[in-house]
Amino acid sequence: MGPLTKLDSRSLLRAGLIAVITTFLLATAAAQTQPAIPSQETAAAAPSETVITEFSPPPDIAAKAAAYRDTLHLHFFGNTLYSWLVLLLVLGWRLAPKYRDWSEAASKRRFVQVLIFAPLLLLTVSVLNLPASIWDQTVELKYGRSVQHWGSWLSDWVTNQIILLIIGTLVVWILYAVIRRSPRRWWFYFWLASIPILAMVFFLQPLIIDPLFFKFKPLADNHPELVVQVEQVVHHGGMDIPPERMFEMNASTKTTEMNAYVAGFGASKRAVMWDTILTKATPQEALFVFGHEMGHYVLLHIPQLIAIISLILLVLFYVSYRMVDGILARWGEQWKIRSLDDWASLPLLLLLLSVLTFLATPVLNGISRHYEHEADRYGIEVIHGIVPNANQVAAHYFEKSGEINLNDPNPSEWVKIWFYDHPTRPERVHFVATYDPWSRGEKGKYVP
Repeated sequence: MGPLTKLDSRSLLRAGLIAVITTFLLATAAAQTQPAIPSQETAAAAPSETVITEFSPPPDIAAKAAAYRDTLHLHFFGNTLYSWLVLLLVLGWRLAPKYRDWSEAASKRRFVQVLIFAPLLLLTVSVLNLPASIWDQTVELKYGRSVQHWGSWLSDWVTNQIILLIIGTLVVWILYAVIRRSPRRWWFYFWLASIPILAMVFFLQPLIIDPLFFKFKPLADNHPELVVQVEQVVHHGGMDIPPERMFEMNASTKTTEMNAYVAGFGASKRAVMWDTILTKATPQEALFVFGHEMGHYVLLHIPQLIAIISLILLVLFYVSYRMVDGILARWGEQWKIRSLDDWASLPLLLLLLSVLTFLATPVLNGISRHYEHEADRYGIEVIHGIVPNANQVAAHYFEKSGEINLNDPNPSEWVKIWFYDHPTRPERVHFVATYDPWSRGEKGKYVP
């Protein structure tokens, strides 16, 4: 579950990293889950008479899912290695020193220099990584998970680059200002600066960034009855999201995925339903998905994740600090990097953070799986008593969306550790189908 450009349940943890780490990694975003379009009969069906306890897609879909997942695994490692190669080429070709010389020749003021150097370097790396992005989109189209035509895709890519250049230039300026003022403590002070940047991105994303990619309209315009049901779920969970903060998003212009989410915090908090879920899922299933997304906020996953991400950033920055001087002593002259506070050292920092983040992937996934599992639990509890037979509603949704999304029916433990930031689909179906504390006279863990 998760929109293409925002904090969501599919990549809740990694979305926080976009604010700082992704600015440095400059790797294309992971391919979003975009299921193939089911027939109208399949999409609208609500086979309540069928009791589901395990995920068991038809053999042909299981085979297609296996082929798709194998391709995704290849892309993950292939794109990672390719992004490292790009940064090594930038270092070997000495592009950063060339851009540094241009910026220093233009002005002696550091702020003017960064306005020249950072966009040139960031855009160069992005353009060199463009073949990997095109490769990913080609696969999504091949398997029917994307319906976005290439003109629209390219427009989104350009928009992403503009956002990256704006945020990236600001972050690079802060980074090198800190390095110049505190060569031995820069990793700590830059870490402190990253925390408000993370919070700012979380706050502004639904207000500024998301509307650049999708259109939003009040949910009550076309679905007033659903607004009433969503309000029931919201109040049952102890949240306060007035109808004027509930929106419908035109996701169907780019993806076939079904989803709903809650984004932002404080004055920017809002609930969003994708138009795909409004047409493909039953209203009861949509309420469960909404309940899952709401759980991330009610259970304070957002501030917890900001804290966890901040600690991970601290470790990554410190390890980079411990490594970078030795690397510069060995290859700095060859790459024409004068010192760490030289603008030209940026590609090296990008490479170090990219490698360290890759090595941290199993840890990041494990943390994310825990939060997603608890959000599934919350989703069941918050619709219990509102939606009849809530367990089977959730199980049918996961079965349906799992087949559409080409989820692996039997992933290995190794695959789970490296590639799953959610519980596996078999785990999710089994859990929501069997979680029933009420039948034992107990209460839910989160919702009474």
